[in-house]
Amino acid sequence: MKRWGDLSQDAVDHLTAQAVLDQAEMAVIVTDRFSNVLYWNPFAETLFGRPGRSGPHESPVLSLGIVERDHPLAVELARHVLQGGVWEGTFDVRRDDGTMIYVRAQAVPLRHSSGSVTGIVITAREAMRSNERENDRFGLLERIGERLAGSLYLEETLNRVAEILVPQFADHCFIELMENNRLIRRVSTHVPGWTPPPDTWKPVGSEIVYPPGHYADAALRRQETVLVEDFSQTNYPHPSPESAKLCGEVGMTSAIVAPLCARGETLGLLYLGLSNLTDRRSPHYDAFDRDFVGAIATRVALAVDNALLFEEERHTAESFQKHLLPRETPKLDGLEIAVRYCPAAPLASHGQGIQTQVGGDWYDVIPLSAGRVGIVIGDVEGRGAKAAAIMGQLRAALRAFAQDDKPPADILARLDAWTRDEWSRSGASDDPDAEPPIVTCQYMVYDAWSRELSFANAGHTPPLLLVDGTCTELNISEVGQPLGVHADGRPADLVYKEETHTLPPGAALLLYTDGLIDRRPVRDAEGRPLDDSATLAVLCEKLAKVQDAPIEQLADAATSAVPGDIDDDMAILVIRSSPVDLDVEERTFPAQPIMVGEARRMAAEAFAEWNVPEESAELACLLVSEVVTNVVLHAASASVSRRNLLMEGPPLSFEDSWDIPLEEEIVTEKEFTLRLRRGSESVWVEVFDQDLRLPRIRSAGENDEGGRGLYLVDQLASRWGSRPTNEGKAVWFEIPAWGRDRTGH
Repeated sequence: MKRWGDLSQDAVDHLTAQAVLDQAEMAVIVTDRFSNVLYWNPFAETLFGRPGRSGPHESPVLSLGIVERDHPLAVELARHVLQGGVWEGTFDVRRDDGTMIYVRAQAVPLRHSSGSVTGIVITAREAMRSNERENDRFGLLERIGERLAGSLYLEETLNRVAEILVPQFADHCFIELMENNRLIRRVSTHVPGWTPPPDTWKPVGSEIVYPPGHYADAALRRQETVLVEDFSQTNYPHPSPESAKLCGEVGMTSAIVAPLCARGETLGLLYLGLSNLTDRRSPHYDAFDRDFVGAIATRVALAVDNALLFEEERHTAESFQKHLLPRETPKLDGLEIAVRYCPAAPLASHGQGIQTQVGGDWYDVIPLSAGRVGIVIGDVEGRGAKAAAIMGQLRAALRAFAQDDKPPADILARLDAWTRDEWSRSGASDDPDAEPPIVTCQYMVYDAWSRELSFANAGHTPPLLLVDGTCTELNISEVGQPLGVHADGRPADLVYKEETHTLPPGAALLLYTDGLIDRRPVRDAEGRPLDDSATLAVLCEKLAKVQDAPIEQLADAATSAVPGDIDDDMAILVIRSSPVDLDVEERTFPAQPIMVGEARRMAAEAFAEWNVPEESAELACLLVSEVVTNVVLHAASASVSRRNLLMEGPPLSFEDSWDIPLEEEIVTEKEFTLRLRRGSESVWVEVFDQDLRLPRIRSAGENDEGGRGLYLVDQLASRWGSRPTNEGKAVWFEIPAWGRDRTGH
């Protein structure tokens, strides 16, 4: 007679470890000390959605489909268990078919008979699909909260909600938000492989109106989560006959609708539904599911509210930033221009919130005299409203200084002094712990007719030159100190050096701030991090391949050339020189009254050759006469005596040198140069002379014979002005080439 508990041989054979594991309704995974999977049972195949992979094999535990953002959790699991501890937690897993599930896992050490830990044993199951739903609930809510907290953009937040809930908790997910007292559908997500036929359920962007008596209408009015446990036992009105028909076709079985409420305001609705499109253990929701979805809706509402507030702040910040930058670039002769500005994408880990949206990067294009143009790129260190405000002040100051038409080094020296004075006036310099903002800037002046590019640099990254299929940094012999921080006692005019470069026909120049190459994370094709030099090489390589593309495409290519998210705000300014030379005529004359007619004749011939309309040509010739006459009248054409020493014979002593005779030398008569330039819409006239005195408009009396020349220029020219040169000054004016008046009509 057998005792109680004695087993037959057949029973013993069926109780082997392999047989038990093969029939277990729980995933069992065994790994070695290096997290390589040595075994998993058949249920693990089903849970992780990787059929045909059970039994003995070696592959990393991450091959189970654990999503990348949860890889640190897997590392923590291995570290803790290999030290002899027990670990429990929840993973996001993406199956082979693309669906997402939450997996609740517990891990314990696998010990040798000697007691040493030789591996890890992991047991896992789908969260919320067992008798331990109450325990799973808190872990899942925490995970959902973490995922939603990491999203600041509304669309991204809503998509994350749908990804969390479908298909694990629902076959259908709708999210509708209130917009101007209307309910607008923002999300319509369904089980993979199925979409609603047209003209059935309302698509994204449609206004949704639930009829009175509908369970969604009840949830909205009563501000509570509503459960429809079994549609076969109830009868509700439908928004439309087409909607009712589709619900019958897919076999809708159960639904939960939860209002999205935050700060006492109803933001919208979260709708989850089950149907016969999937095979589930239970096709119906219950009261536990209702409470759980209500808790999820609370977190979703907070995430949506944060996203809405963030987008409002982001819009305000971007508008603030963009209004500090040029709204549009001017149309210039002989130069193509493209600009880009991108604010940094915020990360929750930065802890800077909205401040990551604005920064101190700026660019500018400033029309100067005679068709020349000032080109600026700059960067104020840091982010936030303070950096943007400093940037706005600097841009305004530089624009004002640039109108003096002085060389770039002089402009930067003046801006440097302004930065120092502004820091002192702000009172921040009295704080020993406060540091002045670090501002880098590159200022260039380009003349499209001569192709001469003159520039000075205040600690900014050199621009990239694209020419003849190559992309290299522009050769700058000396990069000056950032604005306002150079060593005390060292004059600014010794800090900033002016250099010149000839821009070849068709060449492009890319000016940028460091946000272009400072990305997160920056890795090569094999996943290895790249340093700044390697990143710059990647940028140059990609730009060299597209340098002949239209300039807007070139700017787009530069923006996307470096992989990774923008870690800092980024400004880009791309210019390209004309492939053909622009029309220009130039001649030098003696500063004599008789030369006024010669100068006018030269201008008339040039305008006729350029097919300038007669009306515009006559006006330009009249103003040429007035400006040249002004130069001739004020030129110091009289001979000026200058005494030179006559040195003959051997050197004399200091006392004897006082008796050396002096020779009278007559200084040659002064000259002026007339330069004419033709653009697509304007003609520019420049007159150069050696007189350092800048002209000004005089108030001539009724009986005065002179004093009206510059007044006529001021009244008849589109623009006029003067600027100092190395030899003296230049007086210039601009008139429309095709007969337009000063208003452009």
